[in-house]
Amino acid sequence: MKRLGGVLLVVLMLCGCGKENTLIERGMKLRDRLLSSSCSFEVEITADYGDKLHTFSLACQGNPKGDLTFTVLSPESISEITGEISEEGGKLTFGDTALHFELLADGQLSPVSAPWILLKTLRSGYLTSAGMEGELLRLTIQDSYASDALQLDIWLDGQDLPMRAEVLYADRRILTMDVKNFQIS
Repeated sequence: MKRLGGVLLVVLMLCGCGKENTLIERGMKLRDRLLSSSCSFEVEITADYGDKLHTFSLACQGNPKGDLTFTVLSPESISEITGEISEEGGKLTFGDTALHFELLADGQLSPVSAPWILLKTLRSGYLTSAGMEGELLRLTIQDSYASDALQLDIWLDGQDLPMRAEVLYADRRILTMDVKNFQIS
């Protein structure tokens, strides 16, 4: 009887692994699409500094090389500021208005660079797990193999497109992104 129970447990575990592999494959298909296509989306970003929150919205465009351009949509006081972010660095363009956000994650992340981190992680991060939360696919991806890597939890809709992401550092959520109108062209 014990032997039968052990065999049944192994079979159940293998069935569960198969489902996770299928879910991971969905994440990998999104990666393939982002590596060969451009994308556009809007994102509302909330950066959590512990004692204060900063919230703003961007319209973003990413290209197959991984570069990102954006325009600030809100708040109105900083709207129309534009920027470019790539692996080599970033550039902001504005009249007499300046953006200043304190860095998060021991200097690894500026809130305005969060959409670029999202795309970079989807394109090349270390996918550690996948599972369903209701109708949404939740991917957990490390942005690098470093010991101080950022962890992104990313929720995909029924078309396997990002709709929400959380950035964690040292097991603490430091930033959230609500993604709208994600399109791959």
